Amino acid sequence: MAVYLLGLAAIKVLVLGEMRPITIVPPDGRAAAVIAPLSWTYFYYIAVFSFGLSGDLAARQSIFPARMFALPVPTRTLVLVPMVYGMATVTALCLATALLARWPWGLDVPLLSPALLAAVYLAWTQALMWMPYGLPGVRVIVTVLWLVALDVVALLAIHFRVSEPVMLAILVPQLPLAYLVARVAVARARRGDVPEWRVPFAWLSGLPDAPSRGRGSFSSRETAQAWFEWRRHGRSLPVFMAILLPFELALLWIARGAPALVVEILLGVLLTPPLMAAFAGTSVSGANPHARDSYGVMPFVATRPLTSAALIVAKLRAAMWSTLAAWLLVLVAVPVALVLSGNWPTIVERASRVVDVFGMPRAVVIAVLVVAGLLVFTWKQLVQSLFIGLTGRVWLIRSSVVAALVLVVCIGPVAQWLADHKRAQAALWDALPSILALLVGLKLLAAAWVAVRLQHSALLGEGTLVAGTACWVAVVFALYGVLAWLVSGPLIPRYFLLLVAILAIPFARLFAAPLALAWNRHR
Repeated sequence: MAVYLLGLAAIKVLVLGEMRPITIVPPDGRAAAVIAPLSWTYFYYIAVFSFGLSGDLAARQSIFPARMFALPVPTRTLVLVPMVYGMATVTALCLATALLARWPWGLDVPLLSPALLAAVYLAWTQALMWMPYGLPGVRVIVTVLWLVALDVVALLAIHFRVSEPVMLAILVPQLPLAYLVARVAVARARRGDVPEWRVPFAWLSGLPDAPSRGRGSFSSRETAQAWFEWRRHGRSLPVFMAILLPFELALLWIARGAPALVVEILLGVLLTPPLMAAFAGTSVSGANPHARDSYGVMPFVATRPLTSAALIVAKLRAAMWSTLAAWLLVLVAVPVALVLSGNWPTIVERASRVVDVFGMPRAVVIAVLVVAGLLVFTWKQLVQSLFIGLTGRVWLIRSSVVAALVLVVCIGPVAQWLADHKRAQAALWDALPSILALLVGLKLLAAAWVAVRLQHSALLGEGTLVAGTACWVAVVFALYGVLAWLVSGPLIPRYFLLLVAILAIPFARLFAAPLALAWNRHR
């Protein structure tokens, strides 16, 4: 990150020179090059220093590593060391960001209060994550509610233009309080004190780990495996969304009165599930970075009396449930936030414009396609990472995550550059059919290679391959028919819509998953 920050400063001084300032209203795509890597690094720090990558966030017991409880050190040392390291790291990150914003970009931003606020968020996240709870899932609820409360205090301070000394007076007392709570939490977890609240709620059949669950609850081995995959990895994406959504939607209160910024925030919220799915996908696929001997698939899973295809189906079902749960949170939280923040009339006015341009039938179809497309795209991201994680190759899994981060960072500056250069837009539009045709050719070649390998390895029967191909073709032509009805005009040729439909529906990735699992399962 230090190299990245120094590189940005060198580009600004040596290449860009004098330029128009970066603005928030209207949104500026260049800001993504600075903000996105730093934001993701901060969230990574939160996950690392709270031990969120090595524990089950929805479990009742503390996610503090149990192996550390046996160390010959007092509890205060177990708590203080990761908290001090974590706060020092996030503080250094925020200070570096503020200094970069001041020079060479020339932005007047506070120096101390953002860094202290980041340290307070991390400290409370650690304390609440390390606490044992009496019911599964309560950890996520308590953490989100408490962090939202801190977020509201920070937003109110920004809204009323509170001075930095007052902000420091509000934030500094939070650090010792968070340490005391974390020390109590780790002390309870160290002596095995996990409260039991499940018995009064045993009648809730939907609760995982309920004592009423018996051995005869599953109708088949496939159903039991799907439940197991959901318990291990399916909850990762909904948990990520439950933590991120309050902070993203809180920006709507700041954007009140700026319609363009409100739309920009909503677009960011809607793109968050597929973006997070790209990083949660390795978790869904079963990759465990802390177990090199079983990277990509646990020995427990590999020895189950199920075929590789059945194991893949269970993972796909867990991915589907994970996608639906994450989008349920989004579809419920977004309207509530729009109404409470007073931005609902802005969205209604923008929707009325769309209806005036396209008409009510086409506007409804566009809305359905957008929602369905985002759902499919989120599930597609999970599936895309599925066979990458199942290969068991550490370098391939980590490279895919880095590639996704690079793509996210580049989207903003590239989009801004295209918006500023009309000639580049025209050249891209002229070359787009050729680019799509090339991508379709590569996709069909990959699908043919996967089909041949599946047939030779006998992982899937010919009937299954033919049926899957027929379903894929039917879905592609159905989507093509909808697009052809929706976009009827001479400006966009029909073959262009067919290429888009072919690329939109996944095929090779689905059928490559059994190959990846078999490759790692029997090595």
